[in-house]
Amino acid sequence: MSLKPKRVDFTQTWDVLQGTLKGVITLADIPKSTWNDRFMDVYSLCVAYPDSMADQLYNETKQFLNDHVSELLERVTKQGDAGLLQAYHAAWKEYSQGMDYLNQLYLYLNQQHIKSQKITEAQIIYGAAYAIEADDQEQMEIGELGLDIWKRKMITSLRTSLVSLLLAGIHADRMGQAQHATTEVMCGVIQSFVRVEEYKMKGQLDLYQQIFEEPFLEDSGEFYSREASEFLQQSDVSRYMERVSWRLSEEELRSHKFLHVSSAPKVRQCCQEKMVAAHVVWLHTEAESMVENERRDDLSLLYPLLRPLPSGLAPLIRKLTDHITQQGLQAVGTLQGDNVHTQFVESILDVHTKYSELIKVVFKGDQAFVSALDKACSAVVNHRPAVRQPARAPELLAKYCDSLLKKSSRGTTEGEVEEKLARSITVFKYVDDKDVFQKFYSRMLAKRLIHQQSQSMDAEEAMIDRLKQACGYEFTNKLHRMFTDMSVSADLNTKFSASLREREGEGQKQLGIGFGVYVLQAGAWPLGLPPSPGPFHVPQQLEQSVQAFETFYHAQFSGRKLTWLHHLCQGELKLNYLKRAYLVTVQTYQMALLLLFEHCDSISCKEAAVSLRLSQEQLEKHAVSLIECKLLKKSPDSELGEETILMLNLEYSNKRTKFRVTGALQRDAPHDAEATHRSVDDDRKLYLQAAIVRIMKSRKVLRHNQLVQEVLGQSKVTFAPSIGMIKKCIEALIDKQYIERTFNSSDEYSYVA
Repeated sequence: MSLKPKRVDFTQTWDVLQGTLKGVITLADIPKSTWNDRFMDVYSLCVAYPDSMADQLYNETKQFLNDHVSELLERVTKQGDAGLLQAYHAAWKEYSQGMDYLNQLYLYLNQQHIKSQKITEAQIIYGAAYAIEADDQEQMEIGELGLDIWKRKMITSLRTSLVSLLLAGIHADRMGQAQHATTEVMCGVIQSFVRVEEYKMKGQLDLYQQIFEEPFLEDSGEFYSREASEFLQQSDVSRYMERVSWRLSEEELRSHKFLHVSSAPKVRQCCQEKMVAAHVVWLHTEAESMVENERRDDLSLLYPLLRPLPSGLAPLIRKLTDHITQQGLQAVGTLQGDNVHTQFVESILDVHTKYSELIKVVFKGDQAFVSALDKACSAVVNHRPAVRQPARAPELLAKYCDSLLKKSSRGTTEGEVEEKLARSITVFKYVDDKDVFQKFYSRMLAKRLIHQQSQSMDAEEAMIDRLKQACGYEFTNKLHRMFTDMSVSADLNTKFSASLREREGEGQKQLGIGFGVYVLQAGAWPLGLPPSPGPFHVPQQLEQSVQAFETFYHAQFSGRKLTWLHHLCQGELKLNYLKRAYLVTVQTYQMALLLLFEHCDSISCKEAAVSLRLSQEQLEKHAVSLIECKLLKKSPDSELGEETILMLNLEYSNKRTKFRVTGALQRDAPHDAEATHRSVDDDRKLYLQAAIVRIMKSRKVLRHNQLVQEVLGQSKVTFAPSIGMIKKCIEALIDKQYIERTFNSSDEYSYVA
């Protein structure tokens, strides 16, 4: 067959084509040969010689479709309201399928004639000068034309009746009265509202939203309001939330069953507004009781209902924060006993674990509730018993770690210790005054290292690594240096022993005792100066060893000064004057006091103090510990004083042949705590002054409020300074002439270079 343009009789060709169109649009059986012939007829009319008949073909087809839809409308209307939906749906199914076929038959007309004249999407967006203004002046593809005619003739005419019947059908479905056949018909009818405008480049859902979605949402809103009122009258809050949750779920499924996918969020929002938002004040009131009594099932229902509402969760979050804070304060408020530090930390961890699990299960790990837990735990950990008193947490947490890391922690495996130390970091992260914790922890670590009381050096280093991860290297710098000093001291002792052996075999014979020394950096160790006001008289038995080490050390390091901290030293004495020999570990002062009895059985306190060059107060403190452990006796019927006679207890006996006397150390604990807090305050002032100088050096000129904010930002990692303390530090730096007030304003500072 030739494809060249030729003369065509339009009337004759159209008559033949029109008969086939009727069969195609009504889904009649069309032979393939007939289809091919009609396809060629469309082609022939489009390329007819001398002029194309495409426009004439388009107009006749348009008229044909208008007439056909008019016939369908008349047929559908005759069914009345009772059968309207079924008739419309049947007509639509036939027509839409027929139009798909018809569009294929007119493929050449669509591709070569109509598409070449269509306005492009870019032209619509940017407004081409030659764009046709009126939509109906532009030719559509045949499939689009058929849908447009259906919309204007069928849907426009029946929209009121159709929508009314659809709403009634959906209401019946809500009531559980809808039949499957009816459901399928309704879905098809609603889908037709979308399908007839799918071909558009913009506003494909305008018709659907205008004629169906808006009335549906309005009708649904009224239904939800009525149902909410009924639920409220018949149910308590638990039952109400269950029924609302069920309704939301049902409407979600119904939306996907009947409506376009874009309608589902709108339906959900409408239901939430009418059934939740309208009664949110009542729900918030009931939420207080739910949180107070920790009714998990009710909270699990309430959370998804309030979450979509703007600020819907805020009152619930506030109430939960207050509740956790109250529970935490109750848990730690009345703790007493020697192990109060263990009770404190583990009580906080129990509260944290309990409510972490509640938030994970009930509130699905919502970050807002996790933040509420953090806020509550922070309030508990940093609670001050009184306004001027410091928070207890830093000291108690340090003691808790100390109790785990000491050798004295009995009945606890290494794995349990590691687990408890790892969990303690949870409490540490909530501590505001981390510098206070650091000070207590470093002092306790120093005692553990010096007195060799650490259960495991690996556990010690692992704990410091955890602290470093939480606060950075600077926070644990001194702690690392303490470990370094211990290893350096071990090397020094090895060299010292070697140097003694090199003296032609005099070494250990000459000293006559075992002697070991820790050489520690003053800047890294929080040890302080000796408490004794005067020079302590080292026992003669130790004097030679002390001098030997000083000679060795100054030969190794020139220019360094050694300060002996005798109050931290200890020694091991062998008691040979009793029925059996005992090995007793005592402090240096206690050892010096016992050595006075090597050539006598009794001595007065005054003589002992003069001999040792100790104050009476210091002597009495150490003597009391020896009297309490019954190594010494005092003269009867007298309080301990200068005239009191101290005597060896020659009848002493003990089941253990090796023991330690630690009474004097334990009595120093309250004094140490107060001294630690004073030391922290001094360190804070220096830290703040250094921070202010750094900031001013880089900024040169800064207003007061900006300077305060920057200082707060730098110090928040380790502690939260008061505004008053920052002001005092600024004034101190002005006095020291590091900074000065500018001439322009008393509220502005400049750096003095």
